[in-house]
Amino acid sequence: MSTFAASLILILLAAVAAFLLTNAWPALSMGSAALAEKVSWIKPDQGQSLFQVTGYLIFGTVLISVIALLIATPLSIGIALFISHYAPRRLAAGLGYIIDLLAAVPSVVYGLWGSMVLLPVVQPFYQWLGSTLGWIPLFAPDPTTGDVSPTGRVALSAGIVLAIMIIPIITAVTREVFLQTPKLHEEAALAMGATRWEMIRMAVFPFGRSGIIGATMLGLGRALGETMAIYMILSSGLSFSWNILQSGKHNTIASYIAGQFPEANQTGVSALIAMGLALFVITLLVNMAARWVVSRRSEFSGAN
Repeated sequence: MSTFAASLILILLAAVAAFLLTNAWPALSMGSAALAEKVSWIKPDQGQSLFQVTGYLIFGTVLISVIALLIATPLSIGIALFISHYAPRRLAAGLGYIIDLLAAVPSVVYGLWGSMVLLPVVQPFYQWLGSTLGWIPLFAPDPTTGDVSPTGRVALSAGIVLAIMIIPIITAVTREVFLQTPKLHEEAALAMGATRWEMIRMAVFPFGRSGIIGATMLGLGRALGETMAIYMILSSGLSFSWNILQSGKHNTIASYIAGQFPEANQTGVSALIAMGLALFVITLLVNMAARWVVSRRSEFSGAN
């Protein structure tokens, strides 16, 4: 039965890849000039061929996802550690329930909350970042206005909302990994005179290292494919800009497909599916890399 289930997963994965490749091939095999005649957003004379636009979107997707991961990972590990080893049992049970509930909130709700509540709150902080740390390319203000985006619809806002969305996923998995730490390991560390934090460093973290990596990569996969929250928050643009406080600079593959799909003709749909194929490959590579890292790290954990 397990062999059948594993084989079915591989068959479904191959079927999805075949579908994407088959439907994307008409756009991939068509020249930029011919494609521009049928697709309005393909503009080779402005540096926007299908491959160039896809490159911009891959950059934006990875940049925003990495921002989200940098924010979410330490917070998630801290929350999971508090629930598993510091909080009283009743409080830990309540927090665990809330974390699981947050993971079930639809992304459109996060998008509405981000656009209506978060953006006005973080805008003064962005102004401070631009005036104080504007010499760093990441926080540089717009050279034409000398200020950061007045709307707050920038890559950093999208990254913050994505971080809030993936925190429940990373926390839930990491919490379960921490709870699986053998009690004998923890008690042995405490018996040697270690403090609780030293016990966590010597017993819990080494045991859960591979699980933390797996949870982080799971959160990254969730961030890479997010659509509606990004679509509702980000002021879209196409560039290879590192300025995360400037609007109209970035977009993601999923958000761009959602915006262009309703008015796309048959050729346009084929071009959008080609972008979906790129996202499929990126997600597959991320999961393969995570699997490789986990398999290497597992031999050094307490799991074996």
